[in-house]
Amino acid sequence: MRVALFITCVNDTLFPGTGRAVVTLLRRLGVDVEFPEAQTCCGQMHVNTGYRDEGVRLARHFVDVFRDYDAVVVPSGSCAAMVREQYPRLAGSGAAGVVAGKAGGGGAGAGRASGFAAAAAETTPKVYDLSEFLIDVLGVTDVGAYFPHRVTYHPTCHSLRGLHLGDRPTRLLQQVRGLELVPLPGAEECCGFGGTFAVKNPDISAAMCADKVRNVLDTGAEVLCAADNSCLMHIGGTLHRQKTGIRVMHLAEILASTEHRQGGSR
Repeated sequence: MRVALFITCVNDTLFPGTGRAVVTLLRRLGVDVEFPEAQTCCGQMHVNTGYRDEGVRLARHFVDVFRDYDAVVVPSGSCAAMVREQYPRLAGSGAAGVVAGKAGGGGAGAGRASGFAAAAAETTPKVYDLSEFLIDVLGVTDVGAYFPHRVTYHPTCHSLRGLHLGDRPTRLLQQVRGLELVPLPGAEECCGFGGTFAVKNPDISAAMCADKVRNVLDTGAEVLCAADNSCLMHIGGTLHRQKTGIRVMHLAEILASTEHRQGGSR
């Protein structure tokens, strides 16, 4: 099975340790994961802010890069949901035809649009969030991790409502040796990040994050875990400013931890 890692923009730019943790974890489980260097952005921010043509171009490129792999692992529920939910819509929208027309002109452009639709239909089902890949594809919940800390888990909006991950992440955390998993009150409530939402509505975003932080503090956890570093960055900033001492860690970092080498922290 050929497996590729799609690192995502946020992880590549700000949290490269998460990508390293994914590779460490998968190699420990016998998976030889590849990193296609031609990969770029999935186009989520472009589409969400109305730049559909630019988003389609990035979606085309993603499909070109990853279509020949058997599985694409994404350490981000947000970006995985973008590919699985939005690419089929983009492929069937007028925007795909417009972009193709600009690129190829006339009949050639129409053919390119239909080619993208077929390639997207072939590629998107092979894109998995990390927890989906571990449980649904590899069939494992015990990944050999050791992390002796009190942890609470925040299910980010895209992983919860877009990918419908359910209890997959917590099932994995429950099998980590030494880890005490405590439930997070109001877990299904948004943290307020929401990509550009936090930029356009900073006061509302900050208030939502304050609510989330209060709930995290109520757990008595040492570590807040999630499957999206963008949300962890948002919540972690408030935790840090309030000097709570609570760390935030991506799910991959905890699952990659062992007795002799624990995953990275922030």
